[in-house]
Parts: sequence; structure tokens; C-alpha cells
Amino acid sequence: MELFPLIEKSGIQDIKKFQEEKLHELLRYLEAHSPFYQKLFRENNIQISDVHTLEDLQKIPTTSKNDIQQNNDDFFCVSQTQIVDYSTTSGTLGDPVTFGLSENDMERIAYNEAISLACAGIQKGDVVQMITTIDKRFIAGLAYLLGLRKMGASVIRMGPGIPELQWDSIFRYKPKYLITVPSFLLKMIDYAEKNGIDYKNSSVIGAVCIGESIKNQDFSDNILSQKIKEKWDIKLFSTYASTEMSTAFTECEFQIGGHQHPELIITEILDEEENPVKEGESGELTITTLGVEALPLLRFKTGDLVKAHYEPCECGRNTMRLGPVVGRKQQMIKYKGTTLYPPAMNDILNDFDGILCYQIVIQSNEIGLDEIIIKLSTEREDESFEGEVRDHFRAKLRVSPKIEIVDFDVLSKTVFNPNSRKPITFLDLR
Repeated sequence: MELFPLIEKSGIQDIKKFQEEKLHELLRYLEAHSPFYQKLFRENNIQISDVHTLEDLQKIPTTSKNDIQQNNDDFFCVSQTQIVDYSTTSGTLGDPVTFGLSENDMERIAYNEAISLACAGIQKGDVVQMITTIDKRFIAGLAYLLGLRKMGASVIRMGPGIPELQWDSIFRYKPKYLITVPSFLLKMIDYAEKNGIDYKNSSVIGAVCIGESIKNQDFSDNILSQKIKEKWDIKLFSTYASTEMSTAFTECEFQIGGHQHPELIITEILDEEENPVKEGESGELTITTLGVEALPLLRFKTGDLVKAHYEPCECGRNTMRLGPVVGRKQQMIKYKGTTLYPPAMNDILNDFDGILCYQIVIQSNEIGLDEIIIKLSTEREDESFEGEVRDHFRAKLRVSPKIEIVDFDVLSKTVFNPNSRKPITFLDLR
């Protein structure tokens, strides 16, 4: 199997022409098999024969997670007997949204992850330790397993948590790479230092980081990444994916954004009026899946605000690259005239050595304005700590949130909820 597809090395216009052919295939498939899109085309008088180019996509209304939640069954294009795996993602209206994968979709996910992990340098024969769940209807863990298997790597399925077992596995099986939430690496380092484990001389040379950002918008290391690398000299690779996309954007060795796979996904970056943003500007990532059989999506708005980068990469790929997520559109906070997103607050809190865990809580006060509460567990006992955190927020973000010091045993149960796939560091109660 070719882990560096030829289309990714092709010229920009060749990639565009290739994607337009794939788009025509998708539109014909949706018109024949998707109850939701059949109705959308009918109600908006859309003739798919009028959609010739990627620019013509703007003739078609966008789709949101609310649409899927309210019409979940109508998005399925195959019968239930053809579904071989069910996964879910959180819904904006409360109940989770169900996604099903056919046998062909499972093969597509394996291919996607194989070429994505190859971007990060993983090769056939490498040993990779998965510090991520594969159960609880979580598609990412399954995708990593299928992709690693397809590319011929060896997999250690550890699952999340328990630093002692992670280190035991590392020294027993000698993995070259880890797949993990990056903040957990700090917990592994802390455990190793407290228990005399020579982690700096382990077999690990890199980690594919999921669920949390490790880069600033200029692709420099953010505070979380810096804190990891100060302790442990390993390579950290960003990756961006979602259940809805069934596709991953993963950094290559040059680490200047996650590469798009033209065979698998079409991307648009849209402003508030759903027009394409100018090059260099951030907007909402809107995706169209290619090659998905069970639940394909057309112009699906992800809710993530990102910036796209189009200049060719030194790795030889000419594909568009996604920068770090600026924030989620629904998580935007208006606080005393300042617009904030959780990633900016995460960076500030990750800058403090004395914080054991934290949770950012947003709620509406009695007059309907956003209120920020930072719940912290700390090993520091000096009374000045709370003021230092507040002053740091004032200096960096020009806001002064309410700080609450919470016992670690209490807060950690909320942040590291066993029913959650990743740490719950942001809670929106509005």
C-alpha cells in the first residue's frame, strides 16, 4: 500500500480537478441513497448537474450537527444490516449522535489512519503504544488500531490512565511512538520522576497527540508542548479529526499543520455569512466527506474555527494544511467586552507548575452575562497563588475570572471522569 499517495504530491490544479470528480460521484450517491439530502436538494431546487466545481458548493446549504441529531436515521445511506460498527459523538441538543460504519467505511478509516500516521513518521515494523480508549463507541481508538494494523506496525493496546502500567509496558515492549492526550504525558513524567524511572532513556522517540492543542497559531510550541519537551526530549505531532469527518489531519516531520487527504475530504473555511474567508483568515471548518458509504456528509459545519495554509510543504505534499484550532464556535465567551476561547485560557493555566488539575466553568449570571469560574487543585499552600493566577489572566487576556481552589480528590473526579474519553477541562453551563 502506498503510504504517500501520489495525489498529495500533485499540483494544486490537479488536486482540485481530482476533488471535483470525487464531488460529482458523491452528489450522485447522495441523490440516490440519502433521504436527508434528497429532501434538501428537492426543497432548495438544487440540480446536482449544476454543481461542477468546488466553488459551486456554495449553491448547496450547509449541514450542522443539529440536522444530524434531529434527522439521524435519514442520514444513513445503507440498511442496518450493512452496518458493522456503531460509534457516537456528543450532540449539541443533549442526546449523542449515532454514526454507523459499513465494511467499506472500516477499510476507508484504516487507510486514512495509515497514511495519516505515516505523515508523522510511523513506519511498518514500528511498535506503537495506544494510550487511548477503543471502547465506549469511540471511533478514534478503533481508527488508530485499524490504521496501524494496515500499515504493518505493532500495537500495544494500553488504553488511557495508570502511569505505572504505561511505563511497565514501555520498558517491556519498547514502543517507538505513543498515541495519547498530551497532558497525560506530564502525568507520566511526574510519576517517573517520583518513582526513579529512567524515562529519558526509554525507547520512545515521539508521540501523536490527540484531543488537545500543542501548537500556537504560528506553529511554535504552546505552553503544554514546551512543558513536556523541557522534561522529555521527544517529538510531538499534532493531529485533528472528528467522528463526523472519518478523516484525520496529521502533521508531517516539518510540523506546520495537519495535511489534508484529497481522496477523503473536501474542506471549506467559512465566515459568519458562510462565505469563504480570505487566505490567511480563520473561519469555521466545513467539510464534505469522500468515499464514505454509510453516513456521508455534504458541507457539514464542524463548529471549529481554524486557519488553512496553502503553500507547498517541504515534505513534498502540496495539500492544504490546517493550523491549530482557534476555538469552537459554540464555546466562544463574551466576557466584559472581550471575546475568549478555551484554548487561550488552557495555555495560561498550563503555564503554572503548581496546578495539579483545573476546570474552566462558564455560566450565565443573574443578568444574563457570561461568567468565568476557574476551579483549581494545587500543591502550593501560599496565599498568593490565587492572586498570581488572576494577575496572569489580566496580563495575558485582559480579564479577571473568579478563582476557586478545590481539593484534588474532588476536582479530579470531575475532570477525569471515567465515562469521558478525554479530560473535561471546559464546562459550559450557559
